[in-house]
Amino acid sequence: MTAQAFERYNPREKEPFWQNLWAERKSFVVDTADPKDPYYVLEMFPYPSGRIHMGHVRNYTMGDVVARFQRARGKTVLHPMGWDAFGMPAENAAMANNIHPREWTYANIAAMRTQLQAMGFSLDWSREFATCDEEYYHRQQALFLDFLEAGLVTRKTSKVNWDPVDQTVLANEQVIDGRGWRSGALVEQRELTQWFLKISDYAEELLTALDTLEDWPEKVRLMQRNWIGRSEGLKVRFAIANGTAADARAVEVFTTRPDTLFGAAFIALSADHPLSARLAASDPELAAFVAECRRLGTSAEAIETADKKGYRTTLEATHPFDPERKLPVYVANFVLMDYGTGAIFGCPAHDQRDLDFARAYDLPVRPVVLPPETEPAAFSVGTEAYTGPGTLYNSDFLDGMSIEDGKDAVARALETRKVEGKPQATRQVNYRLRDWGISRQRYWGCPIPVIHCDQCGVVPVPRENLPVRLPEDVSFDTPGNPLDRHKGFLDVVCPECGESARRETDTMDTFVDSSWYFARFTAPHADTPTIPAVANAWLPVDQYIGGVEHAILHLLYSRFFARAMKATGHLDVTEPFKGLFTQGMVTHETYKDGSGNWVAPADVVLDQSVTDRAARHATTGEDLVIGSVEKMSKSKKNVVDPDDMISTYGADTARWFVLSDSPPERDVQWTEAGIEGAWRYVQRVWKLVSDARAVLEQSPSTVASDDPESAAMLKVSHRAVDQVTGDVGALRFNRAVAQIYELTNAVSRFVPLAVEEPSIGRQNALRTALEHLVQLIAPMMPHLAESCWEAMGHKTLICDADWPVPDPALLVDDTVVLAVQVNGKRRGEISLPKDAPTDQVEAAALSLEPVARILDGKPARKVIVVPNRIVNVVA
Repeated sequence: MTAQAFERYNPREKEPFWQNLWAERKSFVVDTADPKDPYYVLEMFPYPSGRIHMGHVRNYTMGDVVARFQRARGKTVLHPMGWDAFGMPAENAAMANNIHPREWTYANIAAMRTQLQAMGFSLDWSREFATCDEEYYHRQQALFLDFLEAGLVTRKTSKVNWDPVDQTVLANEQVIDGRGWRSGALVEQRELTQWFLKISDYAEELLTALDTLEDWPEKVRLMQRNWIGRSEGLKVRFAIANGTAADARAVEVFTTRPDTLFGAAFIALSADHPLSARLAASDPELAAFVAECRRLGTSAEAIETADKKGYRTTLEATHPFDPERKLPVYVANFVLMDYGTGAIFGCPAHDQRDLDFARAYDLPVRPVVLPPETEPAAFSVGTEAYTGPGTLYNSDFLDGMSIEDGKDAVARALETRKVEGKPQATRQVNYRLRDWGISRQRYWGCPIPVIHCDQCGVVPVPRENLPVRLPEDVSFDTPGNPLDRHKGFLDVVCPECGESARRETDTMDTFVDSSWYFARFTAPHADTPTIPAVANAWLPVDQYIGGVEHAILHLLYSRFFARAMKATGHLDVTEPFKGLFTQGMVTHETYKDGSGNWVAPADVVLDQSVTDRAARHATTGEDLVIGSVEKMSKSKKNVVDPDDMISTYGADTARWFVLSDSPPERDVQWTEAGIEGAWRYVQRVWKLVSDARAVLEQSPSTVASDDPESAAMLKVSHRAVDQVTGDVGALRFNRAVAQIYELTNAVSRFVPLAVEEPSIGRQNALRTALEHLVQLIAPMMPHLAESCWEAMGHKTLICDADWPVPDPALLVDDTVVLAVQVNGKRRGEISLPKDAPTDQVEAAALSLEPVARILDGKPARKVIVVPNRIVNVVA
């Protein structure tokens, strides 16, 4: 190799070269039919917005390190990429730019694919698909029909969040402060007939199986537990003292705190409770209040944060244990119809929501749980409800019981009674989890494959007629779903009776598309949703990587889909993801000009020479205000374009920076100083290989081959391999980087020694250490590693090389450090060969200067040696 090859490393030349060679050799294409020691690594696939951002760079770099590392360790690695491509943004773009959603989406995919390929990720692009591909949504429609046949799909009327601008249903999580997450429009409540997947059938299984997901972050498992929301309680029937048959003779409530029944002050009904509707029919004021409640929203967050409001009806309920006590019946805005029975009894002293309501309507507050070590006369409830432990009091026969004993006593007392011919109480387990409404009133989504016939009802589309294709000739001139206006799509013949019928125009929630893509990647072009034997060989995904913002819905829906696909014969696994890692965000400083406008980092010049950092506009020279460090976002313009980073520094520099600056689960702050430091390290490694190559080509001298410097270099090298192997395997990338820096420093110090006297031993130690260094950086900076590997004379690609294995003998410490105490107080430490004789340890400890000073020439009364750990001198 000529000296010219060792000029300054040029990523603009090297990176495309290696990327093209990997593609030409199909280095990362995997045969999934018969995998040997399979390992499946997957990052959450992106929405094709048109540009990748630094969050993508960090996420996919982490996945790529895992994929390359496991491949080097002999695994058959599946590492695919696809696109979560349906959804409202494409329709919004169609309306704004007079372009078809398909054209917009596939143009964005092409642009983002080019960007991702420029990062050098070891992806199997032969498996690429977009969820809007006809081939993909064809199989999704087949899955829907399988679920329908298996009883996992239902159709029912429910209250939904309706976005009047986007004209579609929104999930609770898509309603922010009462407005649609994309349009910003005030959300309305509507009753619509929707398609649902019966995820609630799996509530208990989804909950208990969380305990088996040991390789998931505990915070994610906790979020899912809370979302599923299992609660054990009592369903209690309250007799209505003044009700008629037209109203009701009884109302059922569900409570998790039956022990507080003696503190009950009111009954509250949901605005959507059937009794509320009956009463509102003859009460215009109540009807107006119900309408107001429906404008509030359906999310638990909206309910909890809103002012507690109620409307007192004419009804009163009889207390189960005191017939003389009558509880007023309200319709309240904080009671959800889809949890429990849609009715509650309020115990203001021990529930903050009930207390706020009671204070607003001047209702009695009767404490019935006495905090530990508190006198009854000294306890009262002010502005905060007491929800802690204690003993029941003011509660008749429950007085003196614990809370748990009280719950059981109430249940046993009421289970044998009757109200209107039914048991007054029954024990019940409830879940917060509700069936998954998948109907969306939009064009750009997977069509739901059913037909509505006046004679036959709902008729599944025959499988031989799949896929139900999205028509191309649609118009977005008018708000709403274009499918509702497309006669060619809408009008069909019923496949059962042959009469005129209507095709379903709702399309599926895009969460459906992303709930099974991991399985499709195992056989992306199969005529069936999966090839079960192949899918079972690869699943569950060994390492799944993505943002914590998907901790609830996407992951929960995917877990449900795995079970539903197992029930319908497509899979034989119940958990789709064995290991889960949620990475932190990429952040950046924010900048504003004098008018309060956000300024992009690319337009900012930072002055680091002053005590207080200063910023000015690169074009105008105007002084700028340096703001807080926040998640990169287009709205605040604090984004860094990956393309700019690649063109300036190369992909490897960006990869190294996002891995090295902070623990991967935490946010990483993008700084110019940080990226320049990563760039300098790239050049340093390249120069180190150049310098070492010159040493390795020299003729060795007669210096002994087993000199201590060479032995020390080999030990440092093998220990680095051992440490980095453990750190990368545990996804501690920043710690692995730190170990690689230490090895680099050690090699840099060793090269001059080898230059002075290039013995065989030193040359061997240098070659070993340098090869280890290049192999350790290979998953993180693959282009640089390939260039270094080639420069060192290797004829094969480093991506095909085995991961180095440390020599166990070189991991053993030859020396140990022992603490030395005098009369139990630490005075220093000594370094000795491991398992040194006791007399040698004693002599070394007694000769330690602080010890000799304390003894002042006198012999020690006793010397206690704990081998390889500590020496205690008794003076």
